[in-house]
Amino acid sequence: MSKLYKDPIGTAEKAAKEIAKITGQKKHDVALVMGSGWISAADALGKPAHEFAITDLPGFPEPTVKGHGGKIRSYKLANSVNALVFLGRTHFYEGLGMEPVAHAVRTAVKAGCRTIVLTNACGGINTDYKVGQPVLIRDHISLTAASPLIGADFVDLTDLYSKKLREIVKAEDPSLAEGVYVHWRGPSYETPAEIKMMRTMGADLVGMSTVPEAIAAHALGAQILAISLVTNAAAGVTGEKLNHAEVIAAGKAAADRMGNLLAKVLPKL
Repeated sequence: MSKLYKDPIGTAEKAAKEIAKITGQKKHDVALVMGSGWISAADALGKPAHEFAITDLPGFPEPTVKGHGGKIRSYKLANSVNALVFLGRTHFYEGLGMEPVAHAVRTAVKAGCRTIVLTNACGGINTDYKVGQPVLIRDHISLTAASPLIGADFVDLTDLYSKKLREIVKAEDPSLAEGVYVHWRGPSYETPAEIKMMRTMGADLVGMSTVPEAIAAHALGAQILAISLVTNAAAGVTGEKLNHAEVIAAGKAAADRMGNLLAKVLPKL
């Protein structure tokens, strides 16, 4: 384990201090983590006050996944809301351990953010979902047997995905569905049999991110809003094969709608 991750909270505090130094903002209010194909949606927030490389901060590795940028933006939004936007994330399947996966949201909370918005690209298990459809996560199932929490850090997850925040978003777009998201380690996609198992368990969506970040941020007292973008039907649903290029393309195709939605709701969270 890297020395940086032997003290994950301390490293997050150091990164947060560096953000304050770079941006000139003592604190930020809300953070947004952009998933695969979502990066262009951040442009709907307008011109950032600051943009810098994620590796300028302690504890952040270089991004390795196509479709994930390596930048952090600081925005001044309506209602005097300061927002941090992470263009990309570290995934558990990259093999670096759980600490780098949770580092961005821990840093955001230590930078003052009380609300964390997590976005992702996912497979649609629920056959009612269409490619390009955004879905609010109301609960999750973890199939990774791994947690970002350390030691006897017992945290209640009953209201992990804030009902209050979901209601704010649905007030802007009442057409949004809600669903249960499965966290799959990856990087291999699921088999049709595994998708059938997940559907039997009550899952609507499947992806390879979000859950560890949600748990880590919630444990530090933040409210969580998570939005999945259905970029493909899950394995076995249509009989078509899955590929990452199509995931990125579907995310980009829906970027305008999601960017406009985020621009409206972030100042209200």
